[in-house]
Amino acid sequence: DNAMEGGAQQSSLWEPPEQDGSPGERDGGEGPPEVKRSQPLFIHGSSRQPPQEEPRASSLPSIPNPFPELCSPSNSPILSSPALGQGPPREGTSHVVKVFGEDGACRSLEASAGTTARQLCETLVRRTRALHDHSWALVELHQHLALERCLEDHESVVEVQSSWAPGADSRFVFRKNFAKYELFKSNTSLFPEVMVSSCLEANKSMAHSELIQNFLNSGSCPEVQGFLQLREAGRKVWKRFHFSLRRSGLYYSTKGTSKDPRHLQYFADLTESNIYYVTQGKKLYGTPTEFGFCIKPHKVRSGVKGLKLLCSEDEQSRSCWMAAFRLFKYGMQLYRNYQQAQARLSQPPWIGPTPLRSVSDNALVAMDFSGCTGRVIENPNEVLTAALEEAQAWRKKTTHRYSLPAACHSSPLSAAIHRTQPWFHGRISREDTQQLIGRQGLVDGVFLVRESQRNPKGFVLSLCHLQRIKHYLILPSEEEGRLYFTMDDGQTRFADLIQLVEFHQINRGILPCKLRHYCTCVAL
Repeated sequence: DNAMEGGAQQSSLWEPPEQDGSPGERDGGEGPPEVKRSQPLFIHGSSRQPPQEEPRASSLPSIPNPFPELCSPSNSPILSSPALGQGPPREGTSHVVKVFGEDGACRSLEASAGTTARQLCETLVRRTRALHDHSWALVELHQHLALERCLEDHESVVEVQSSWAPGADSRFVFRKNFAKYELFKSNTSLFPEVMVSSCLEANKSMAHSELIQNFLNSGSCPEVQGFLQLREAGRKVWKRFHFSLRRSGLYYSTKGTSKDPRHLQYFADLTESNIYYVTQGKKLYGTPTEFGFCIKPHKVRSGVKGLKLLCSEDEQSRSCWMAAFRLFKYGMQLYRNYQQAQARLSQPPWIGPTPLRSVSDNALVAMDFSGCTGRVIENPNEVLTAALEEAQAWRKKTTHRYSLPAACHSSPLSAAIHRTQPWFHGRISREDTQQLIGRQGLVDGVFLVRESQRNPKGFVLSLCHLQRIKHYLILPSEEEGRLYFTMDDGQTRFADLIQLVEFHQINRGILPCKLRHYCTCVAL
C-alpha cells in the first residue's frame, strides 16, 4: 500500500496541466486526497514553472531593471569583489583596483583577475606621462600595521587585493623602487660574507654574480645566517636569536649559534608567507632599532596576532635578509622578471604623447658652435676630442667659461629653470627627504635637489651612498654680474642647477658617487 501510495504521489507531480485544475481549485477545491498529499512537493517541482525562475519574480511587472548590479551581486564587480572576503577572484570578471600616489591622490582602474603588477604599472606610466623604466613599482601598504612590500612583477594584483580583510586600511601605492632589481645589477655584493654559509665553508670570498647563481640554482643549498631580534608572541619583549634561512624555511637556534637539529626551531615557511618592511617599528612595536621587518603568513588577514616581527642591527643586514627571502621564494621567476624588464627598455616606446623630458635632453647629437653656424659632429674621434675639451673647460675660471650669452646668466629664467625638473622637490624638510629616498630605495646614486631651510638662497643636494643619505649645500654667487652655483666654494661653477646635476651624472666630482637615479613623484 505504501508503495502504491508513493507511486500515486509521484504520478500526481507529472499530471498534464489540464488535470491539475485552476489555482483556486488546488487551494480550496474538492480535489482528491492524492493532490493534497502531493501539494508540498508540487510547489517545488511544478511543471508549469521553470526551476530557475523565482516564485515572486513572476508577480512583478516586466519593466527593465535600471540597476541590475544591485539586484544581482554575482554580476557586480563591486559587490562581488574578492576584497570583501567572498572568495578568490574569478577569471573573466572585472575588478576595481584603487591605486594611490605618494601625494595621497587616488585613481581607480578596472583590472581582470590575471592583471599583473607590471601591467598595472605600465598602464599608470602611460596615463601619467611619466618616464618609462623598470623602476616603477606597485607597493602593498598596510597603514594600520605599518607594513609595506613591493609586489613582484608577476604577482596578480586582484589576488593580492582579495587577501585583504574587509574594511582594513590597506592600499596600493604607485612609486619608484630603485632597489627592486639591484641584486642583479650591483657589482658589489649585497650579502656580507659572514652571513652566507657557502662563503664561510669555502673560507674565501665569492663573487656577487656567483653567489646569486647559487641562490637561483635549485640544486645548491646556500644558507643565510645571523643574529636577529625576535619579538615574543603576545608580549612586547624582544630577544636575540641566531637565525638560519634555508630553502625549507626560516629557523632559529635555542642554544647560541648551534645548528644541531635538536636546537633548531622552525619559525616560518617561505611559500606561505610574504616579507614586509616595518615603517614605524619603534612607535607601534617597540623595536630595538629602526631596521625592522615582518613575516606575514597568508592566513593572517588582519590584526597583529600571527605576525612574526624581527629586527636587524643595521640596514645592510635587513637588506640581506629581504633579498635572500625573495630569492629563495621566487627563484628563477625573479630573474625572469628582471630580464623581461630589461627587454622592455630596448623596445620602442608606446605610441602617444611624449613624456616630460629634461631641457637638456633635446641635445641628442654632438654639435660644434665654434664657427659662425653650428654643425653636427659625425666623426667619432672628433666627438671624443670635443668632449674632453669641454670637460677640461668646466674648471676654467675665465669669462668664456659658459657657452651661453652673458645676459642669460643673470636672467630670472636661468635662476628658476630647475623648478621644471622632476628631481627638484622644492621646500621639503630634511626628515621628509630621508623618508622619500628611503621609500624609493637606498641605492647608491639616488638623489634629489631641494631648497635649503637654513640658507634662504641656497639649495641642498641629497644623495644616497652606502645606504646612508648625505646632504650637500649648493650656494649661488655672482661674479662680474654672472650668476653661478657651486658646492666647493667656487672651485667648480655651474650656470644653473641643471648643469650642476648633469655634470655629476657623468663625473663624480666632490661626491662619493655619480648621480644615477632621481627621486620623483607623479600626480595620479
